[in-house]
Amino acid sequence: MLCSMTELPPIYQDGISAGRLDEETLSDNFCDVHPPLDLHEAQVAADRCYFCYDAPCIQACPTSIDIPLFIRQIATGTPEAAAMTIFDSNILGGMCARVCPTETLCEEACVRELAEQKPVEIGALQRFATDKLMERPEHPYRRAASTGKSVAVVGAGPAGLAAAHRLAKHGHAVTLYESRPKSGGLNEYGIAAYKTVDGFAQEEFDWLLGIGGITVENGKALGSNVSLDGLQSEFDAVFLSIGLGGVNALGFEGESVLPAVDFIEDLRQADDLGKIAVGRRVVVIGGGMTAVDAAVQSKLLGAEDVTIVYRREQGKMAASEHEQNHAAASGVRIITNAAPLGIKGGGVEFAYTVSGDDGLHVSSETFVLPADQVLTAIGQTLTEDQVTALKLVRGKIAIDDLGRTSMAGVWAGGDCATGGDDLTVTAVAQGRDAAEDIHTSLMEGA
Repeated sequence: MLCSMTELPPIYQDGISAGRLDEETLSDNFCDVHPPLDLHEAQVAADRCYFCYDAPCIQACPTSIDIPLFIRQIATGTPEAAAMTIFDSNILGGMCARVCPTETLCEEACVRELAEQKPVEIGALQRFATDKLMERPEHPYRRAASTGKSVAVVGAGPAGLAAAHRLAKHGHAVTLYESRPKSGGLNEYGIAAYKTVDGFAQEEFDWLLGIGGITVENGKALGSNVSLDGLQSEFDAVFLSIGLGGVNALGFEGESVLPAVDFIEDLRQADDLGKIAVGRRVVVIGGGMTAVDAAVQSKLLGAEDVTIVYRREQGKMAASEHEQNHAAASGVRIITNAAPLGIKGGGVEFAYTVSGDDGLHVSSETFVLPADQVLTAIGQTLTEDQVTALKLVRGKIAIDDLGRTSMAGVWAGGDCATGGDDLTVTAVAQGRDAAEDIHTSLMEGA
């Protein structure tokens, strides 16, 4: 049995330790992976845009930002106006500029990408504009007159924050419930530290609250000290953005390996990266963004040998090709077509897999990867006992195109709901659109 970092038997204790690297090296390793553009760089990048009238980049953006317009505004020296164009569609445009997989969305659709294999740097330009406006002390939006209506938003992740801001902007009183000590959800707890440096998630959250009309209550969890029935009786509408609180397990007998999401959360909340324990030989099981983030950060913390193992072929990994290349460039090895069988002799035993017309098959050919730390990143699940009264589809809250659930007066969005891609930007779109429908519904009877 391989145990977690707090329960390691002697055979593994020598392999996992904190402080593998000195403070200066850690600081360099976890600096901004994509430094912001300066004014000259932004102008040069903006000048490459064709300003297409039918803009395929807009169609590829889940929040439908008018990308040619905001780039033209940067090109003409008005980055604050560009930021407003972005925020009107995506109030978390600053975070999305940092973490959105633009290489598979807007930039992949860019005409420059087709012609020159180098798209306009849309993400970097978006960050340039939003950072400029967020530097101003005053919030750029003002609330409408009070409607006298109140809305509960449960979960302060991307979907919940987008919904709360849009509802407050329309003049509704919003109470935002968050189970954790800090708000931000995935942006605060689940994204690689080198993507959101200098506490940006909390900076963006504080900036968003500048609109007013949003009351935040931390330490309040649905199904624990908050009930859906209670919210319905107290508020005119409810929006659920509770994320995915459960973690899929490998099913090993006596399994006690560490979920990658916990490893990332501990790292993100650490005041001193030198106190984060990491193995010399780390194996990460999974093929999505969480697996890549955990693997790369293990390497940055000083792990000597880091391997991602995925059960299918590399082309089916949920992590984008860009992120896979980043992992490889960071010294992470990727092994595909291998399924974990169990812990064996100080390592993890895998069997090679074969994909066929009738699904994935595990072969009889096996191998063992030495490991003193194993991180699992094989997906998260909805904590269903929180939402027993709602219809679920494939383990998520069923919603329609407007975000409405099976229960009148209750909307949902983000990772906990159907229809998303488990991305910050799609969660923002769902939260924004649900807020607009909530507003319309509340005002119909006003």
